[in-house]
Amino acid sequence: MLAETFPDMLHRAAARWPERTFLRWSDRDRSLTFAEVDDLSDRAADALATLDVGRGDRVGLLAHNGLDYLVAMFGTWKAGAITAHISVQVAADLAQYAADCTPSVLIYTHDLYDAVDRDRDQMTSVRHYICMDGAQPGAVGWADLLASARPGPTPPTDPDAPCHLSYTSGSTGRPKGAVLKFGPTARATACIAERLGLSGDDASLGATSPASSYGLVANWLPGLHVGMTVGLRSRWDVAAVFDDLEANHVTYVPGNPILLADLLAESRRRGGPPSRLRLVVSGGAAVPPELKRAYFDELSVPFCESYGQSELGGFVALGRPTREADDLLGAVGQPLPDKVVSAQDDAGAEVAPGEPGELCIRGGFMWGYWGLPDRTAEVLRDGWLRTGDVGTMDADGYVTTLGRVSERITQGGEVLYPRPIEELLLADDRVALAAVIGVPDAALGQVPVAVVTLGTEDVVDADVVLAAYLARGGDPRLRRVEVVDVMPMTATGKMDKISLRKRFGA
Repeated sequence: MLAETFPDMLHRAAARWPERTFLRWSDRDRSLTFAEVDDLSDRAADALATLDVGRGDRVGLLAHNGLDYLVAMFGTWKAGAITAHISVQVAADLAQYAADCTPSVLIYTHDLYDAVDRDRDQMTSVRHYICMDGAQPGAVGWADLLASARPGPTPPTDPDAPCHLSYTSGSTGRPKGAVLKFGPTARATACIAERLGLSGDDASLGATSPASSYGLVANWLPGLHVGMTVGLRSRWDVAAVFDDLEANHVTYVPGNPILLADLLAESRRRGGPPSRLRLVVSGGAAVPPELKRAYFDELSVPFCESYGQSELGGFVALGRPTREADDLLGAVGQPLPDKVVSAQDDAGAEVAPGEPGELCIRGGFMWGYWGLPDRTAEVLRDGWLRTGDVGTMDADGYVTTLGRVSERITQGGEVLYPRPIEELLLADDRVALAAVIGVPDAALGQVPVAVVTLGTEDVVDADVVLAAYLARGGDPRLRRVEVVDVMPMTATGKMDKISLRKRFGA
């Protein structure tokens, strides 16, 4: 498969489908064609060049999902610079992220002005501030900048160039800036589009934060490969989303398990799914088998689970839009053809089928962690990327994740993994979210503790949840459940197990 850059992909798509809608902003009912996005991103690249943004510079993006965000991304890539994505959820720590990725330009939305102005003196690398919604004190307006642009450099042509810096979730440690390259990510997303059977007849709607690489690899780039209309949504409101899916004939929804569980509940309330919906894909967290089963069997909508990382620019494994046997509903799916996947022991030897090992990848992954060469060398060894996740692979290549290596719980010399316990807890309809952590124990070394949130109308105590779990045949080594009103989450939407260990670890 020919390696290419994202500007190459956009320019070719604009030549093939100039008048076809590429981006649709659901919240604002605005859209842009492939030709319009290509033209506007050319102007964005020219505008950035007038600010002396060049090859390898970082352009910080601190904004909500929207059309200007995507245009700014492509414009940055055409200028030869690296997009540095900072979640709006970590605006309180903006100076810390800016100190890490040292952007020369920061593009933001007007509602984040207070955070930007507060940290301005600390962000010494930033030479120019751009507000997407119009000029503000110390910042030029995005539209004004595009209007004054003059022709700039030609887009980069090196598929091995670094292009996209996305911070890891920080669910098990300090967030790291994983930098993707054009070529491997282009190949990976072409394989994703093919596995899912996406085409120009499809239309998507995704609400994933642009700060996460999941939107890039599950929605925007697969859509670009096949000429699909890519829908963006800034804020999740399941009733409004359902209406939007129906009115705009949306066929494909990428999301996380929480959003897709919301959509399932709304479909049940309305007596069925949106009429054109033919496929959903979940990422960012493990999926309860019951959620997959409900989509396949109740809604007749295929549910594909994905498993990836910010470090990949693609997926380790991805399900197919077909109903698997019940004993495979707990598996993610099989690897994609752009990568080799292996479950390995601590010495780097491949384990037998069905045995747990660290999942390792060869064939396409990140350029490295920004500013962390030692950490990069730890993760990229002997041609493999070591994911830090434990899982199994059966004889047919189906991958089942069990949890992070750092989340392994060793109780009395025996190892427990979080995912099987979490899945069985989630089989209880009253449990909305479940996270299992290991906490110190003087006699056993560690013991598992489950932290759960309940549905809004459920009032039960922890003992009832635990009893129901054990009645389903759950591992009896789980003896403690804690119920919380709100599950702490990371900026990329994963459960924050570091916070949970601090809170419940004693």
